[in-house]
Amino acid sequence: MPDYKATHKPDGSHLQVADRYWDSLQKKDRALLANITFFDKIDDERLRFKFLNEIREVDFSNRCLLERSGHGWTVSDDPLLTLATVVYLNNVRMIYPVGRDIVGVKDLKEGHFFTGPHALRIDRLLTRFGHDPEGFKRAAEALSGHHLGMADVAYRLMPFPRVPVYYLLWQGDEEFAPRLNVLFDRSIENVFPADAIWGLVNRVTMAFGIGD
Repeated sequence: MPDYKATHKPDGSHLQVADRYWDSLQKKDRALLANITFFDKIDDERLRFKFLNEIREVDFSNRCLLERSGHGWTVSDDPLLTLATVVYLNNVRMIYPVGRDIVGVKDLKEGHFFTGPHALRIDRLLTRFGHDPEGFKRAAEALSGHHLGMADVAYRLMPFPRVPVYYLLWQGDEEFAPRLNVLFDRSIENVFPADAIWGLVNRVTMAFGIGD
């Protein structure tokens, strides 16, 4: 399971990845990681990947994520994504199938985790877009989302090249309240424990621009 050095808020503030996870990651074969994750190997110390609509790099030497800044790169102040990336790269073992078995949190082996304070934090997203499917479309497409023929509006978002997260919206009307559901490929259980899935969904939801 992820190891926190400090208590953290749902937006990831005050969160750090324990040194031993970086220690473990630095022992991994960079070329193999690139092959099974579809990350790009820049050199022996950097892997590049696309997070939604943004390009990030994993800097093994300096134990951080980097993001574009002008014509160069700067350290990314993105603790939730940093944690998710380190957990993912430590746990991934192979190229897992995508799109074969799409499930909700209750169908996951650790589905009991996603209750009470650990329910997925999608209420603000539902409030913002529950009666605005066109706004939801624009927001999802701005994040490089792929439109799906599911629900009233649905998109597949890619926080990592081989880790899709599916957002499904049912529009509300005078009779029915709007609904929003988040689904996953079942293989996500192979690379993320439940609390890391929770954190990853928080980070993807934050990218819609509606807060934590």
